[in-house]
Amino acid sequence: MESAQWLPRLTVATIIERDGRFLLVEEYADGEELVYNQPAGHLDAHETLAAAAIRETLEETAWEVQLDAIVGVYYWTHPKGHTFIRTCFAGAALRHHPNQPLDYGIQRAVWLTYEEVVAREPKLRSPMVLRCLDDYRVGKRYALGLYSYL
Repeated sequence: MESAQWLPRLTVATIIERDGRFLLVEEYADGEELVYNQPAGHLDAHETLAAAAIRETLEETAWEVQLDAIVGVYYWTHPKGHTFIRTCFAGAALRHHPNQPLDYGIQRAVWLTYEEVVAREPKLRSPMVLRCLDDYRVGKRYALGLYSYL
């Protein structure tokens, strides 16, 4: 019997901090449950990880951002069996486009303190949200050149 091919989902996320608050989105997971997440998503064909992170942040929050570093690469398997490999970037907010519609499923972008994020832990999209934020807060940063694109 032949087993199905394992296909992890490659995703990106951004941590954007401003005035002690972090940019998150309130979104519907799988179209059902309202959860909190960093701006995050999947790569498009022929897109770099950094370009995907910038694009996803703009589409989900209407904020243009610059990326400054990689916080880490995270591996998580959802209880339903899907495995995610997330590259999380740190950056800064540059410009807001208040009239831009947000991606399907995104209810709103919110700026929350760390304590407000922790208080929402049962409503975080995955454990990666808090883990990325904790790594960011202890100063984990890797150069954007960590990845090589051939």
